Amino acid sequence: MNYFERAKYFRTKKRLGQNFLIDGEVIADIINYANISDNDTVLEIGPGVGFVTEQLVKHAKKVIAVELDEEAIKELKKLNAPNLEIIHNDILKTDLSTLCEGDIKVVANIPYYITSPIIAHLLGEVDDLNNKNRAKITDIILMVQEEVARRMCANENSQGKQYGLLTILSQFWANVEILRIVGRKCFYPAPKVTSALVKLTVNKKPMLELSDYSHFRKTVRAGFAQRRKNIKNCLLNGGFSKDAVLKTLSELGIGENTRGEKLSIETFGKISELLKKYC
Repeated sequence: MNYFERAKYFRTKKRLGQNFLIDGEVIADIINYANISDNDTVLEIGPGVGFVTEQLVKHAKKVIAVELDEEAIKELKKLNAPNLEIIHNDILKTDLSTLCEGDIKVVANIPYYITSPIIAHLLGEVDDLNNKNRAKITDIILMVQEEVARRMCANENSQGKQYGLLTILSQFWANVEILRIVGRKCFYPAPKVTSALVKLTVNKKPMLELSDYSHFRKTVRAGFAQRRKNIKNCLLNGGFSKDAVLKTLSELGIGENTRGEKLSIETFGKISELLKKYC
């Protein structure tokens, strides 16, 4: 099937970050990785002209496609699949809990510039314990920029600046793994960056058991706010008292010159709990 020939007749919109997946092998991989059965409801985010959609409807009980572009919706309607529901809306303004009964699997080839907002919308922030969207989702197959995928899967031992707020946002409510790298030529128009297919398996419980998740979020944000500064100065600039910061770092055996990017998520949890205690 020549996806390229079909895609080039559609006027893509740069403002919407449209890069249509045109590689049949990658599309087949998405279907396989999603492990879709005829009992599953799939939410597809940003289906575009429907190259992945037309394969999803062959396997799922129902496919709910949320698309913002009116012209793309016209193409989606041509599929004429009885198990396809098309919703014209911005996914960031869509309440997933109202879409259907039961759980959903998410498949998404999203504009790369809104990756973090979409992950936050699907999973909730670290202190969002009762997020309605996350409660609906079992797993997410997500196409993102490779650099972003590395950040999502990073840890305190990762190279460069991969480990950070996006890491914690992604991993706090899900297990994250890179499934495969996807080259630029797999898309039309070809993006300037290499992409990656990522799977997030959603957990019912948060990564850490804490007494105050909002305090943890504040702690983490402070820890990564100024990467060139050490953890002591980051926490002080984040509004924590000097006495509490020094006691906390001393009790945990963390050097004052250690940078936040060298501290695990679990360590940030311990820092948060002690800061709350001493403050």
